[in-house]
Amino acid sequence: MRILIASPEAVPFAKTGGLADVAGALADEYRKKGIHAAVILPFYSSIRKKAAGSGIKPLNIKIDVPLGSDTESGLLWKGKTPGGADAYFIENRKFYDRDELYGTSSGDYPDNASRFIFYSRGVLEALKALGMRPDVIHCNDWQSALIPVYLKRACKNDFPSTSTLLTIHNLGYQGIFSSDNMPLTGLGWETFTIDGLEFYGNINFLKGGILYSDVITTVSMTYSEEILTKEHGFGLDGVLQTRRNDISGIVNGVDIGEWAPSRDPFIAARFNKKDLSGKAACKKSLQKELGLNDDDRPLIGLVARLSAQKGLDIVAESVEGITGSGAKLAVLGKGDNYFGNLFSQYSLKYRGLFSFRPGFDNTLAHKVYAGSDIFLMPSVYEPCGLGQLIAMRYGAVPVVKKTGGLADTVAEYDIPTGKGTGFLFRGHSSAELVNALEKAYNLYYDKRLWNRLILNAMSGDFSWRRPAEKYVSLYKKLIRKTQYHV
Repeated sequence: MRILIASPEAVPFAKTGGLADVAGALADEYRKKGIHAAVILPFYSSIRKKAAGSGIKPLNIKIDVPLGSDTESGLLWKGKTPGGADAYFIENRKFYDRDELYGTSSGDYPDNASRFIFYSRGVLEALKALGMRPDVIHCNDWQSALIPVYLKRACKNDFPSTSTLLTIHNLGYQGIFSSDNMPLTGLGWETFTIDGLEFYGNINFLKGGILYSDVITTVSMTYSEEILTKEHGFGLDGVLQTRRNDISGIVNGVDIGEWAPSRDPFIAARFNKKDLSGKAACKKSLQKELGLNDDDRPLIGLVARLSAQKGLDIVAESVEGITGSGAKLAVLGKGDNYFGNLFSQYSLKYRGLFSFRPGFDNTLAHKVYAGSDIFLMPSVYEPCGLGQLIAMRYGAVPVVKKTGGLADTVAEYDIPTGKGTGFLFRGHSSAELVNALEKAYNLYYDKRLWNRLILNAMSGDFSWRRPAEKYVSLYKKLIRKTQYHV
């Protein structure tokens, strides 16, 4: 079995979100299973800067990628993932020598259509130059969603036995561009129809991937059902309905090597299920570092991108109620300046009870997970979510909205049976959020029950083993189907 993971980002090379964790983790997990897997991504300037120290070297192989009536050249580089899987990179300085992957705080790069048309077609040109014919190309999000389109049309004869699987990590990001970019794809206007890439007069990369890929996955079971509705379909629910029999959900895992309280080098004291005493030391240390009151009242952690999708509007509305109850709230994140400015004001107004640290600090993130009693995720929608999985590994009880991957991974705690791992609420309102928190507070002061809940949360298997097995099962079905038809 030969698998190529085509992703615009992958750890440890380039990362803006959870997509990078998925791509990097799967490549290494497959390697453990003896599967020949590789990952391919653009050669961003951030990768170039650390290439020498990372063992990434040029292959001295040039590819020519058609881009409309012109041709853009690319150079191939190769390295290894931490687990030893092959990692390939497509260099084009005009497109990828930039400070960020997709855009700056001022907005997306205006030529993103060209950048990722080049990447999608460039992946196939790279495979031809390398003499590789994978059984399955595992595509991820809109940035690689044109690969299935090219495989079914422009490059069909070059890869007759290659299937595609497209994973949608967040349907809210689709790669929608002006139809002026259509000629750059080289696909021809016959694909620019309501049954093709056309989307309200624009070109939609993700729609192309949905229509042309052999199998589609999302990053949780519930999200795979939610995207079929108008509420969560972002205009593509009708298209997805036509492929509903080819859609399945596979919950992400986390890097259990990095996120392990028993050996975490960043936290004040290490702990595990058998000895939770270190968690109290982590809480005390975190409260001191953040200037929060040093007492035993509940400490709520929140590590997230600052955006409306993460439900921060109802968090802002709930701050007075949270602090009024005596609980403390620690927020770490970067993103929307509106929330950043608002939470900075709250840090001053509710000194000792509210702390906001702007930006993303990996070390501090570890400390927040380890030191928090409760972890808050009130997302409007959440395809999978990694925060709640990490929090449970660190004994921070999740309080989450019942949506997407949060609904699939957090079970409501039931006092009579002692089963469950956290608390969930359904609606998008501060009243429901505060009510769910109050359920947690009530249990928090009964240390016997609270410790049982912590142990429940810490006992889950959040590794990549089971997700990888599910993906491999899908790959095998695709390979058998392709062999049957060839």
